[in-house]
Amino acid sequence: MKTERTPRTDAPEGTRPGSPDAPDPRTTDPGNADRRPAHRRDLIAAAAGVLLVTAAILIGHDVQNRTGTLQVRWPPLLASWDPHLGPGTPAALALAVLVIGYGPPLAARLPWRGLLAAAWAGSTAWVFSMALIDGWYRGVERRLTTKHEYLRVIDRFEDIPATLRDFTNHIVIGEPGNWPAHVAGHPPGATLTFVWLDRIGLGGGAWAAVWCVVVGSSAVLAALITVRVLADERLARRAAPFLVLAPAAVWAGVSADGYFAAVAAWSVALLALAATRRVRFPAAAAVGGGLLFGWTCYLSYGLGLMAAVLLAVLVLARTARPVVPFLLGALVLPAAFTLAGFNWWTAYHLLVERYYQGAGGVRPYAYWVWANLACAVLAAGLAAVAGVRRSASYAPGAVQALRTNTLAPAQRLALLVLAALVALLAADLSGMSKAETERIWQPFLLWLLPAAALLPARTARYWLVASVVPALLINHLLWTGW
Repeated sequence: MKTERTPRTDAPEGTRPGSPDAPDPRTTDPGNADRRPAHRRDLIAAAAGVLLVTAAILIGHDVQNRTGTLQVRWPPLLASWDPHLGPGTPAALALAVLVIGYGPPLAARLPWRGLLAAAWAGSTAWVFSMALIDGWYRGVERRLTTKHEYLRVIDRFEDIPATLRDFTNHIVIGEPGNWPAHVAGHPPGATLTFVWLDRIGLGGGAWAAVWCVVVGSSAVLAALITVRVLADERLARRAAPFLVLAPAAVWAGVSADGYFAAVAAWSVALLALAATRRVRFPAAAAVGGGLLFGWTCYLSYGLGLMAAVLLAVLVLARTARPVVPFLLGALVLPAAFTLAGFNWWTAYHLLVERYYQGAGGVRPYAYWVWANLACAVLAAGLAAVAGVRRSASYAPGAVQALRTNTLAPAQRLALLVLAALVALLAADLSGMSKAETERIWQPFLLWLLPAAALLPARTARYWLVASVVPALLINHLLWTGW
């Protein structure tokens, strides 16, 4: 006896097709031409993002000119006015045109592994071309060697165990030989990365920059794999061009935060593969994800908030099976650092003291608590803003469908995106992210970008343009800090 399968829809309300209150699939399925009401709301969300950025610029310049307390020259960004062109300009423009013109159909047709290779190559080229707008020395080689950066202290790690034991004694300003801002502001794993590169013969700013860009760009692969196994391949393919042309490339090239984003992203991807059992050895993948999450926490204090995204992975996969091996992996590096003499919690509390000794103690929370979000709009792009709006509209139905295990792919993606948004908002409200969030929040912003896959396919090129053009303008009109 034959039975008919009920077709799945991506209806945000979680209702069954044919029920009286079921939404029209033509206006809710992200693969179809999403008609006027939803499209208008997308445009309104994008317009709200533009207004937020405009308000942050106008109010920020007024406050900075009157009081100087924002501690940035071109609020809300850590930047200064510097119109310029560079050797990366033609490459960035050409790549943007090619991906906008051919990216969406190519992403739909390429074999999956070919898409992953193309996405990594495209993202790497995009980040490098954006960095080279400032020239090789100024935009790439010098970036990680300035007075605030990790490479300034490589020679102080000659005896690594001894340096780790003494690390917390140099965090607070006023202590003898206190660390530069970025070294003091992160656990020692960040600096150790560049120490080890130096030890294997890849010392200096150029190699450090190449490492950050190439490894950092692999975050695109982690995001695509995660979306594929938790939602579906169609949505992953539609997200690919937006991940490749991420506006955050302005700050990923070159900063260590892009590298941090990749480590955190691969932790999420490995847990997703383990939870969905889409790999031959799920337990090994879970242990690997845990190891990377442990390393993430020793790259940046704030990235413990990525636990929200990891929890969303387990909820979407409806399993706790990988939790034990994941936690076992996650404990390895904290145990190793603790045994080596570095106390994470002590260092964090000293960092808070250091933070308020510097610009963090001067910058007004009342401005930055919302202006940070304007920075996030610029780094994620207007397509992500509209996609987050779509994700929020999916949330009520997704929660209902979660209880009955009837989540549609778009609802799954929406919940993943919203988990990242929760982590970002927690970082914002903490008061430990006042300014520079266009760079610092890259690990969270990465997971907002796939939300663009929820937008109508026919509008993909327009949304790509809306995200890419502001990024190109920022990189050509401003000299961005760090």
